[in-house]
Amino acid sequence: MRALGAACAAWLCGLLALVALTAGVDGAEAASEYQVKAVFLFNFTHFVEWPPQTFATPAGPFVIGILGDDPFGTRIDDVVRNERIGEHPLVVRRFRHAEEIGDCQMLFVARSESAGFGQAVERLNHRAVLIVSEIEGSAEHGAMIQFATESSHVRLRINADAARGAGLVISSKLLHLAEIVSPRSGD
Repeated sequence: MRALGAACAAWLCGLLALVALTAGVDGAEAASEYQVKAVFLFNFTHFVEWPPQTFATPAGPFVIGILGDDPFGTRIDDVVRNERIGEHPLVVRRFRHAEEIGDCQMLFVARSESAGFGQAVERLNHRAVLIVSEIEGSAEHGAMIQFATESSHVRLRINADAARGAGLVISSKLLHLAEIVSPRSGD
């Protein structure tokens, strides 16, 4: 992925901040939480660089995978519909179990996979896949980005070491919006 121009990066950074603030509006329904998270997932495609060999072909799809019970419904599909990252059309694929995980560039691991989270991380062992989860403590156990909801606000926790280990580069603009965490000993 190519670096964004300063104006475009600033606009996207502002959008991420606005989306994070919107999640904290009083009376927000649970559905809006996943609309916010869907927009975050889409925007991560602009703030993370994947190695060129990540894609089987120059115009192959950019796949956002969802592992476990899909909390998004059609929200994520609506957000990425007709979107492209360079030459790569965005598509969403759903996987019920870790052993079903196919090629993807980003994998969202749902809360329903708490017990199998380690298996999913192990299955992707150092592949260039951005692992995003909402499971508590997942950033310390192999997820690159964790959604943490605090006082009705969606916050980001980023494990930059895990991202580097997978060959991914997370933009400093995104890192500045997040709490940076380290892997726990033995991980």
